[in-house]
Amino acid sequence: MTDRSKKILKLFLRITITSVLLVWVFCNINLQQLAEAIRTARWRFLIVVWALIVVIYWVEAMKMRLILKKQGCVINAATVFRASAVSALYSMVMPGMLSMGVKWYILKKSTGKGTNVFSSMAYNQFTSIVTMMVFGLGALILTNPAAIASTDAKNGYMLQVFCGILLAAIVLFCLLLLNNRAGGMIINAISYMLKPLPEGLRRKARQIPEQIALFQVVGWRFHLLMILITAVGILVGGIVMYFFAARAVNITVPPTVFVWLWPIIYILQRVPISIANLGVREATLAGLLPIYGVEPSNAVLMSMILFSALVFMAVLGAVFNFSGFRTGVHPDETV
Repeated sequence: MTDRSKKILKLFLRITITSVLLVWVFCNINLQQLAEAIRTARWRFLIVVWALIVVIYWVEAMKMRLILKKQGCVINAATVFRASAVSALYSMVMPGMLSMGVKWYILKKSTGKGTNVFSSMAYNQFTSIVTMMVFGLGALILTNPAAIASTDAKNGYMLQVFCGILLAAIVLFCLLLLNNRAGGMIINAISYMLKPLPEGLRRKARQIPEQIALFQVVGWRFHLLMILITAVGILVGGIVMYFFAARAVNITVPPTVFVWLWPIIYILQRVPISIANLGVREATLAGLLPIYGVEPSNAVLMSMILFSALVFMAVLGAVFNFSGFRTGVHPDETV
C-alpha cells in the first residue's frame, strides 16, 4: 500500500468515526429540546468563552517560551501564540497530535533548531497531559460521580480506589522519568515493551520519553513552575471557560465537575481518531453530564459552544497563516 493510499484510508476511517459518533449523539437527544435550548441560550456568554480560549492559548505560549529558552531557543510568546493559532487551524483537518507538526515547523523556522523545538514540544505535552491527569483524577476522587450515578455505594468506592492507585502510579512514573538515574531505566523498559510494534512506530514512540529525558537536568524548580503554569491554564480552561459555556445553555452543575471533565476531553482529543475532534467532545459531554441531571440536548449545545471557541482560534490562525505575519513561515511554505 502506497503512502497516498494509507493517508486516504486514515482520512476515511476518521470521517467514519466522526460520523458514527455524531449520529450516535444526535440519535440520543431530543431535537425539539435542542431547538428550545438554542432559543433560550444566553449567547452573550459566547464572547466570554472566545476571550477565555485566547487567554488559555496565551498562557500556553508563555509556558512554551520558557521551555524553549531552556533549550537555547530565544523566541517571544507572541510568535508561539501565533504558531499555536495556526496549529488550531490545521487541527480542523489534522486531528490530535498530528496538527502539532505544523506548530513544530513554524517554531523550527523561527528558531532554526528543529531538534530542540521537538524536545520542547514533547516536554510541554508531557507536563500538560500529566498535570491534566492529576487534576482530573484528584477531582474524580473528591467528587466521585460514580456514587451519584449509582445507588450502590460500592461503585463509588471502587472508582475512588482506582483513581487513587492510578494517580499514585502517574506521580511515581514522572518522578522516576525525570530522575537522572532512574530515567534511563524507564526509557529502556519502555523500549523493551515496544518491541512487538513495527520498527517505524516503535522508533516514534521511543522518541517521546527520550526527548523528555533531556529535561532531567533542569532542576525541580523548573518542573514545578511548568506545572504551576499548566495548572493556571487548567483552571481557566477547565473551570472558568467550561463554566461560562454551561451558563450559556442554562446548565447548572458544581464547578468541580469541570475539573475532571475537561482533562478527559483534552486527553481524548490528543488521539487522532476524528475530524476536528468532532464527535469525541459531543459524546463525552452528552454521556457524562446527564449524571448530574443535565439534558443531553443542553450538553450537546454546550459542546457546540466549546467547538466554536476552537473555530475562533482557527480563524485567527487563518489570518496569521495566510498573511505570513511574523510566524516565520509564508502561506506557500506551510505543510
